[in-house]
Amino acid sequence: MRSIRPPFAARPGGSARRRTSPVLAAVGLAAALALTATGCGSGSDTASGEPTASASQAGDGKIQIPDDIKNKLKEHGIDVDNWKKGAWKNWDKDEWLRQADDFINPIIKGLWNPDRMRGADDPDKDKGVDENDLSGDQGVTDPEPAPVTAQAVKTSYHSSVPVAGKVFFDAPEGTMVCSATVVEDPAHPGKSNLVWTAGHCVHAGKKGGWYRNIAFVPSYNDQGRTEAQLQNAPREEVAPYGVWWSDWAQTSDQWIEQGGSTGGQGASYDYAVLHVTPEKGSGGKSLEETVGSALPVNFNAPAVPKVSSITATGYPAAAPFDGQKMYQCTDKPGRLSVAQADPTMYRIGCTMTGGSSGGGWVATGSDGKPALVSNTSIGPVKFGWLAGPRLGDVAKGVYDSVSKKFAGR
Repeated sequence: MRSIRPPFAARPGGSARRRTSPVLAAVGLAAALALTATGCGSGSDTASGEPTASASQAGDGKIQIPDDIKNKLKEHGIDVDNWKKGAWKNWDKDEWLRQADDFINPIIKGLWNPDRMRGADDPDKDKGVDENDLSGDQGVTDPEPAPVTAQAVKTSYHSSVPVAGKVFFDAPEGTMVCSATVVEDPAHPGKSNLVWTAGHCVHAGKKGGWYRNIAFVPSYNDQGRTEAQLQNAPREEVAPYGVWWSDWAQTSDQWIEQGGSTGGQGASYDYAVLHVTPEKGSGGKSLEETVGSALPVNFNAPAVPKVSSITATGYPAAAPFDGQKMYQCTDKPGRLSVAQADPTMYRIGCTMTGGSSGGGWVATGSDGKPALVSNTSIGPVKFGWLAGPRLGDVAKGVYDSVSKKFAGR
């Protein structure tokens, strides 16, 4: 992790190149695709079985993938059968889908088993933002905050922070993990299927493309078991509210054009919204109904000096943490500027490490109620603080676009 971005994803000193309007990078297939996986072993990257999900119901009760969706996959050189047998592990540059509408995330049932989830790594392992990388900033940066010791969240996590969870995904480097938050959907009040996380948890940025097998697990390890206790834990204990696959993902065009695996490039626009669907079905219930809560998103939060307190939540995975438990930090934010032309970021003292990237930052709004105002984006090489983007028009454009995409469904 480079001193500024955890999954950590750390990244300082970003490029000033950006578009003046909130151009969005949308990804996904309108229909969720499900591929069964039988006999996925511990940490296995292979799956077998026949397709069982699509937009139409077959006479035998199985859902079939419609021809138009299969054709959409073929347009990208992806064969459904080969994909489920492991073709998704081909990260050849020409095969690594990058642009809008390129994201394809077929559900592979059983892929995210307890062992594979437990073994997921911090995407920004050994990366971070060197403090010296910030020396040339032209914007306003307040003095570095004093470290705030991350506090373990009281179990059950569902009772304490029902909106929080983990995002799992596959990258060229292996199986990775971030943190995320269930947020409200204006198109579906009380029935949201939207999840907020960091852009670098879904897309590699300027040198890569969309990650694969992206899934959200709310209240991961709800009882706060130790890694040893989770060795033989059933999936229902590790993922008590199910595994929810992303059938649509969207991040900012700025992140795709500027973002990097280290440093602060694109950090001011490092956010993403996922639309998710349950792997096993939810009896018609949405994600919000399943977990019982969703946070509103405040795109007009006060300027940094006027925010009295922010609480960041996440599952830190880099040492001294192991990624299995949820933690929080609460601090009064300061300002961090990584590029003169980009919006100033929030920064708080916090000892959470990689894996906490994408986790929600919550502040009390003018109505006295909590709202999401940011997400963990970057942190220093030597942990002690976190920074997150201030959400404005570009972030609202990403959010509104995903909501509208599924408004009639």
